[in-house]
Amino acid sequence: MTNTIVHSLFTDFDISLFKAGKHYRLYEKFGSHPLTVYGIEGTYFAVWAPSAKQVSVIGDFNYWNGENHQLNVRWDSSGIWEGFIPHVGKGNLYKYKIHSNNNGYISEKADPYARRCEHPPKTASIVWDDTYKWKDTKWMKKRKKHNALDAPYSVYEVHLGSWKKQIEENRFLSYFELADDLVNYVKDMNFTHVELMPIMEFPYDPSWGYQLTGYFAPTSRFGYPEEFKYLVDKLHQNDIGIILDWVPSHFPEDAHGLGFFDGSALYEHPDKRKGYHQDWKSLIFNYGRNEVKSFLISNAVFWLEQYHADGLRVDAVASMLFLDYSREDGEWEPNEFGGRENLEAIAFLKELNEEVYRSFPDVQTIAEESTAFPGVSKPVFLGGLGFGMKWMMGWMHDTLEYFSKDPIYRKYHQNDITFSLAYAFTENFMLPLSHDEVVYGKNSILGRMPGDEWQRFANLRLLYCYMFTHPGTKLLFMGGEFAQYNEWNFQESLDWNLLEFEPHKNFQDFFKSLNSLYKSTPALYEKGFSNDGFEWISYDDHENCVMSYIRKGKKTEDNVVVVCNLAPTIRENYRIGIPSKGKLKEVFNSDTKTFGGSGVVNKNQITIKKTPWNGKDYSAEITLPPLAVTIFKIKQ
Repeated sequence: MTNTIVHSLFTDFDISLFKAGKHYRLYEKFGSHPLTVYGIEGTYFAVWAPSAKQVSVIGDFNYWNGENHQLNVRWDSSGIWEGFIPHVGKGNLYKYKIHSNNNGYISEKADPYARRCEHPPKTASIVWDDTYKWKDTKWMKKRKKHNALDAPYSVYEVHLGSWKKQIEENRFLSYFELADDLVNYVKDMNFTHVELMPIMEFPYDPSWGYQLTGYFAPTSRFGYPEEFKYLVDKLHQNDIGIILDWVPSHFPEDAHGLGFFDGSALYEHPDKRKGYHQDWKSLIFNYGRNEVKSFLISNAVFWLEQYHADGLRVDAVASMLFLDYSREDGEWEPNEFGGRENLEAIAFLKELNEEVYRSFPDVQTIAEESTAFPGVSKPVFLGGLGFGMKWMMGWMHDTLEYFSKDPIYRKYHQNDITFSLAYAFTENFMLPLSHDEVVYGKNSILGRMPGDEWQRFANLRLLYCYMFTHPGTKLLFMGGEFAQYNEWNFQESLDWNLLEFEPHKNFQDFFKSLNSLYKSTPALYEKGFSNDGFEWISYDDHENCVMSYIRKGKKTEDNVVVVCNLAPTIRENYRIGIPSKGKLKEVFNSDTKTFGGSGVVNKNQITIKKTPWNGKDYSAEITLPPLAVTIFKIKQ
């Protein structure tokens, strides 16, 4: 005996789109939706389970009994089970009890479309809706300017659980608390965007959020869904964009999750060679199944539409693109053309980006992609994958390797630090120093720097100045801005106590100033993805470990000259070529005493002389501070 009333939110058109893989708003239909039917308040439920012979909603409203509220299967072979249950509403706990046609398999699953989940380790879904009133209209109208490819883009990557903790109560900060503390801090530090490591519900803290079970629910660790909206709203009200880490590459095998959902490989690929990730012990989505494509693209659209996200950083794209990713010979099967590319995943990513930019032309998608796969950030109509940006992993590896070397050996490795400019404009690159670079024994970024304490901080200032004057957008993991000393530990707060010590406080002031310089200097961002925005002065002064270049804006008067002294030696009367006459005025110097440097600066304007040098018609003699970057404007 069931107490479920026949009801549907699906039209025939919805079903045809779903089957075709072209329904990108499935969250409006699937899941739990409080509403009124025949004058009765209750909740409509809908779930996709084509291999099921019976699906029931079990919850705290029926003592988790699978007989009381059985759903009805649709007649159209869509595999959708649905129904309206009276007197169930916001706050009720529930799961789907699924009896499979396959070998009598029975499972109790969380709702793939749930808007809220129980706090882990509990695993039930929660009926939820909210009437949050957004106050970010001003931002939403102008965010196209802030998210444009010719705008400054300095991103602060944050793990909400360990950015800062409530020490006295030994707990996470709530979304409400973060809306004050985090927002004020990011604004004060002059970042333009925040990127949150996955905030979708996940069961296992050590996964950092990269093993999702609640794709449509912000994690309950920090509060309610509307409280997360409040955090986003506060960021926007303070002119800070928000990027969400998004994980369409794999999902965990947890019993309440998507795996073997209805007694069949429903969301995952049935072939283990395509459906199981050996490194992460997780399942891989079946990108060739239309309904799965609709699920994933609907999820991306959901966070952009319902939570006003300004972008999605797509995790582990390389693992999606290649059938042999992290597999030995014999563990993978070539595609129909004999190649190693995953054609279904490639088609999915193209379709994803087309829909995102069609519906939200003022956001960005950013690929974490570590290979030389061509055209990741080229439009789909030009044969690319359609992402807005791609992480520049080669730059990151080469730069960290170079800066870890004692300066005495750097002259033998100059090509390592200049090589990135050989391919810097093949994609729209973002320069990342992310969480992955400060875990698993890699040490903190500061901890990799050679020399005594003074040299380590000087090297770190030098590294970040090089990063911010290099073409491309920027991303820094939390703690890097005040030279976190220890490796990141997701179980502990950042070491904010370090700011009691002068070197770290000076470094924080330096980074705040560097962000300000970046945002106020058009030459550092207007042409960040074009070779028109960069010109070498000298890249081959190996002996002195010096490199110099010009960053160019849309207006010639905005151009800046950047000189990097990668050795701990002061160099006086160092001559560099200049393209035009006038005077050089120092506008930034990472060696100033307020930053903890030695105070070697170019105080006076320097006359540019008609002396050809470095292939330029003019030149000037400057003083180079040790382990420092000096930035000049050309005054006519």
